[in-house]
Amino acid sequence: MKTISFARKTLAGALAIGSAILLAGCDLPPQESEQSGYRGTGMDQIRSPERVDVLQALNVVPEPQPEAPKDGPPVSQIYQNVKVLGHLSEGEFLRIMTAITEWVMPEQGCGGCHSDNLADDSMYTKVVARRMLQMTQDINAKWTNHVAPAGVTCYTCHRGLQVPQYVWFNDPGPTTPAYMGNRNGQNYPAAAVAYSTLPSDPFSTLLNNPNQIRVQNAVALPTDLKAPGKPIQDTETTYALMMHMSKGLGVNCTFCHNSRAFSSWEQSPPQRSTAWYGLRMVSDLNHSYLDPLKPVYPENRLGPTGDAPKANCATCHQGVNKPLYGVSMLKDYLTELSAKK
Repeated sequence: MKTISFARKTLAGALAIGSAILLAGCDLPPQESEQSGYRGTGMDQIRSPERVDVLQALNVVPEPQPEAPKDGPPVSQIYQNVKVLGHLSEGEFLRIMTAITEWVMPEQGCGGCHSDNLADDSMYTKVVARRMLQMTQDINAKWTNHVAPAGVTCYTCHRGLQVPQYVWFNDPGPTTPAYMGNRNGQNYPAAAVAYSTLPSDPFSTLLNNPNQIRVQNAVALPTDLKAPGKPIQDTETTYALMMHMSKGLGVNCTFCHNSRAFSSWEQSPPQRSTAWYGLRMVSDLNHSYLDPLKPVYPENRLGPTGDAPKANCATCHQGVNKPLYGVSMLKDYLTELSAKK
């Protein structure tokens, strides 16, 4: 009996030491906190200095292209098939083409969108790029409640990549069936929702209809059969989207919400209103520009269910609450990327 007891103690001790060694490698780096609300509300923003340094390096804004002559006839009278930027002078046109090459296709160069015949539309990348220019102009004109005063350029999302690092497709979910009930996309950790066990694809539902974003009922135990309230599955999907927003913007929930009254708009910081417009902007862009490009893309550019790449909050923000820390690149390209007068 003594031998067994000693063995058990030895095993327990070894497990404790092993666990301590394993957990020692899981210690978080030093954190910094900044109070953003009244004392006692738990409204703090917590950041890792190491992470801040990485994000600052990833959000360096490239130098603008040198100014170009604005005089001369519109470029639509010089080149064929210029459908979006035809109002520019030739100098302005070549300047923005050079900038787009740097922002989107620095390795491919002009050949990423153009064949030897510059007027030819046979390359799908040129058709997509034209539509993206229209989308950028639309954002800077229509969605100032979200993007002003910085505005957006192609670089906001692309950062030197032909396909932005953060896009989303409809998620088919796990291939293994649930043992019982409705899995609702849960217990299938996905990067898009910060590897939580919440539904892995809140986008196909809530970014198509932001008005469905609801967490709780307004009354306790609703009994009205005509309005029974929101099911728990909708609440879980909403939380999944909030996890995405928190990770995508690099902020805590209390960046947009007062922790003592999450649902109260009157007690929320102004960032919540900005986020409200942002969710509707993303939904509009997906409906109006990105999803309709599905017939243009080759099969290898489509998602696992055959849908086109679409945008979410991380597409622009990429880990910071203001893309590129709020530095405006649009001010150097107002003529080219603002809405055409």
